[in-house]
Amino acid sequence: QVQLVESGGGLVQPGGSLRLSCAASGDTFSNYAMGWFRQAPGKERDFVAVISWSGGNTHYADSLKGRFTISRDNDKNTVYLQMNSLKPEDTARYYCAADEDYGALDAHYAYWGQGTQVTVSS
Repeated sequence: QVQLVESGGGLVQPGGSLRLSCAASGDTFSNYAMGWFRQAPGKERDFVAVISWSGGNTHYADSLKGRFTISRDNDKNTVYLQMNSLKPEDTARYYCAADEDYGALDAHYAYWGQGTQVTVSS
């Protein structure tokens, strides 16, 4: 099993940037592909990005390509989500998730963090 704790959320103005972190503990971190998802109030949880076990492969939601970057540091057992040029519609609770398989479907992921809130507003 793996435990996940997100951090780095907060209030940011439109056009600003945030970097989210997700620290993992428990099982060997490099055994897991890591994903980021987000859920806005009243909406379904949406896929944001996924990164493979070594970090060599990544995949993004089409609407977020070029603004968001996922990365990982297996020595620090941490996955990151760099978010640039933030828009009000990026406001959501952001979750990291882990699974031994690589994929973009939230139902696929076995382990989830509690999430961190990102609010983009002036």
